[in-house]
Amino acid sequence: MRPPVAPTGWSRWLVPPAALSVHLSIGQAYAWSVFKPPLESAMHLSGTGSALPFQLGIVMLGLSAAFGGTLVERNGPRWAMTVALVCFSSGFLLSALGAATGQFWLIVFGYGFVGGIGLGIGYISPVSTLIKWFPDRPGMATGIAIMGFGGGALIASPWSAQMLESFGADSSGIALAFLVHGLAYAVFMSLGVLLVRVPRTEGAPKAGVPAPLEGVQVSARSAVRTPQFWCLWLVLCMNVTAGIGILEKAAPMITDFFKDSGTPVSISAAAGFVALLSAANMAGRIGWSSASDLVGRKNVYRLYLGVGAVMYLLIARFGDSSKPLFIGCALVILSFYGGGFATVPAYLKDLFGTYQVGAIHGRLLTAWSTAGVLGPLIVNRVADSQEEAGKHGQDLYGLSFTIMIGLLVVGFVANELIRPVHARHHIPAPREATDDAAADRRQSA
Repeated sequence: MRPPVAPTGWSRWLVPPAALSVHLSIGQAYAWSVFKPPLESAMHLSGTGSALPFQLGIVMLGLSAAFGGTLVERNGPRWAMTVALVCFSSGFLLSALGAATGQFWLIVFGYGFVGGIGLGIGYISPVSTLIKWFPDRPGMATGIAIMGFGGGALIASPWSAQMLESFGADSSGIALAFLVHGLAYAVFMSLGVLLVRVPRTEGAPKAGVPAPLEGVQVSARSAVRTPQFWCLWLVLCMNVTAGIGILEKAAPMITDFFKDSGTPVSISAAAGFVALLSAANMAGRIGWSSASDLVGRKNVYRLYLGVGAVMYLLIARFGDSSKPLFIGCALVILSFYGGGFATVPAYLKDLFGTYQVGAIHGRLLTAWSTAGVLGPLIVNRVADSQEEAGKHGQDLYGLSFTIMIGLLVVGFVANELIRPVHARHHIPAPREATDDAAADRRQSA
C-alpha cells in the first residue's frame, strides 16, 4: 500500500486526529482489569491466570513493533493502521468465541497474540509521520497521539463495565461485550486509515535514496549497537514495569486496600478508579512530553523515576489509611508512566535523529514487552502468595511495591548514564544511509 502524500495546502493538524482514532482504540488494553474479576469467576482463574491475555498482548506489542518497525517505515502509516485494525478487531472476535465456548486459551490467543500484534503495529504507525510533520515540536506531537493510547481506557473502562452489567458477568455476557468491542473499534480505527497522510517532499530524490538529513542521524542497525539505546531501553522498561504493575490490577487492588475499612470500594467505584488512572495516563502523555520540549528529556525522566519511587513509598507505608492519598499517588505514578511513553520518541530523535526513528522506536518497545510480563507477574504472583499465607488488604502488595521502588532507582541510574551518541555511529553520507536502509530491508525480509 503506497503511503498517501498530502496535497498542497493540507493541514498537518489533521494527522494527530488520525493517530488518535487508532490509539484511542488500542488503548482499551489499559481497561483489561475490568474484565479480570468476571473472567476469574466465570472460568475459575487466579489473578495470575486472568492476567495472561494482557501480558501476552504487551509482549506481542513489543515484538511486533520491533520486527515490524522497518516495514512501517517502508510502507507508511496507512498500511500500518490497516494491519492494526484487522488484527486488533479480530483479536476481540476470537476472544468472544473463546468466552462463549469456555475456552480460555482462545481468549489468550485472540486478545493476547492476534490483538497484541495489532497493538504493536498500531502503536508505532503514526510516530515517525508525526515527527516528520512536527520537527519543531516532536514531544508535543507524539504526546498528542500517544495520549490516545493512555486515554483509551477512559472510554473503555466505564463502557466495558456498563456492558458487563447489562449483558451479565457470565461467559455469555463477556462474549457479547468482546464482540461489541471488536466491531466498534473496527469502525473507529477506519477513520484514521482514511485520514492519515505523509508530508510532501519538495524535490524528492529517487526511490530508495533518503532525502538530505540534518544533524545527528543514526540508522536502526547502528542504534541498537550503542550504549545509549540500551540505557534508554532499561529506563523505559523500569518505568513501564512500575506503572503497569498498578494499572493491570487496578480494580481489584483498590478493592483489596480498603476491603476492611468502614467504606469499602464497590465494583462501579473500582471501575471509576481505572478510568481516573486512564485520565492521568492520558494527561501525563501530553503534559509531560510537551514539558520535555522545554526542560529536556533527561530532566523529565529524572522526575518520572525519582518522584515515582517516592509515590510508591507513600502508598506502601500509608496507602490503606487514606483513599485520597492512595488515589493521588497512583494518579501521579500513572501520569509518569504515560509521560514516559510519549517522551521516548522525542528522546530517540534527540539521540539518533529522524532517519529511521520509527524503526528504532519499534526496537525499543521490546522493553515494553519485558515490562508487560514483569509488572503483572510481580504484583499478581506476590499477591497470590501472600493470600495463600493468610494475609489480606494492603499486606498483599507491600513486597511488590518495594520491588517497584528498587526498579525505579535502577532506571534513574540508567538515565544518568545516557550521553550523546559517538560520531562513529553517525551516517556520514547519503550513500551510506542508503546502504544501511538496504541492509535493514534484507534483514526484515
